[in-house]
Amino acid sequence: MAHTAVSYWEHHTFLSGYDVVIVGAGIVGLTAAIYTRQLRPTARVCVLERDTLPNGASTKNAGFACFGSASELLEQQRRGGAAALQAVVRARWQGLGRLRELLGDEALDYQPVGGFELFRFQDAALAAECYRQLPYLNELLAPIIGRPDIFRDATHRLPGLGLAGVEHMLENTAEGALDTGRLMLALLQRAWAAGVVVLHGMPVTALEPGSGFVRVHTPLGQLEAGQVLLATNAFSRQFFPELDVAPGRGQVLVTEPLPDLHLPGTFHYDRGYTYFRQVGQRLLLGGGRHLDPATEATTEPGLTPVVQHYLEDLLHTVILPGRRPHIDFRWSGVMAFGAELAPIIRPLAPGVFGALRCNGMGVAMGAGTGWQAAQMMSGA
Repeated sequence: MAHTAVSYWEHHTFLSGYDVVIVGAGIVGLTAAIYTRQLRPTARVCVLERDTLPNGASTKNAGFACFGSASELLEQQRRGGAAALQAVVRARWQGLGRLRELLGDEALDYQPVGGFELFRFQDAALAAECYRQLPYLNELLAPIIGRPDIFRDATHRLPGLGLAGVEHMLENTAEGALDTGRLMLALLQRAWAAGVVVLHGMPVTALEPGSGFVRVHTPLGQLEAGQVLLATNAFSRQFFPELDVAPGRGQVLVTEPLPDLHLPGTFHYDRGYTYFRQVGQRLLLGGGRHLDPATEATTEPGLTPVVQHYLEDLLHTVILPGRRPHIDFRWSGVMAFGAELAPIIRPLAPGVFGALRCNGMGVAMGAGTGWQAAQMMSGA
């Protein structure tokens, strides 16, 4: 029986007749929906999003079009080996390319400004290791990125940036920045234009696989579809508690406008755990989850004194030394991590598929993960 709060029109137009239901309207979910319509033009596709805007990281990230700083990549290689590192960098690089191809650089406000990794005096050992490994990283990744000089020394550029206490700087010449808000708006517009129905404020409370269909439970009633894709990243353990998916909350702040600010590029510090960039005339700064991993391993939004004090201290002493600009925005987003570097893209139950766990690289991995999920569900 239909839920009493739903009209006949709402039930037949919005809550029935779907071939594919995608849970999660972030980068992965929306690209999977768009690519599903490309591969199966007659399929009825619906995307369900529990909040007004995605509550993970798709609208809350820093807008880095990156695939990893030198120290971050070396740490990831220690975890998974050279082959796994090559595979994940390839996925990130191809994912960024797919995103730019799908939406266009103008819609994304994509800027090929490069990525820079900073090393302070106390980071001397880490800096020495990264510099020693530059030829190795360039050789390892050149076949993927298509250029031999991916990483190079950029210490000579430090005097023009006004940073304090930074002794060395490396450049990743293949990285860039984009506008996260414009990215998500463009994806939503493309999804609706492709015939995808996107319903916000529609949390999924349970999934019930059946014989040839999956029943999707929501507060407005039940939907049925032949296939369901979970694109819920760190929130996926609500449905499948055994998944190797651990949440990692990232906190971000943005200053008031600073007319004299000049920081071209995207900046990484401390193995990628901290990052900042100029956004218009403002300074965006985020990270610090490694300071208190247990507290930040949560799907709950929130800010903590430990991380906020760390970010503000870095802002006042290193990035804008001696200055204390007003902070106009503070927020958090939730990423998903696991033991392996590769995302989870596979069947989870009869008729239920997963496309999740981008390991903090959703901007880079999202479109590629969505494409692979669409192919998986279409049997390509």
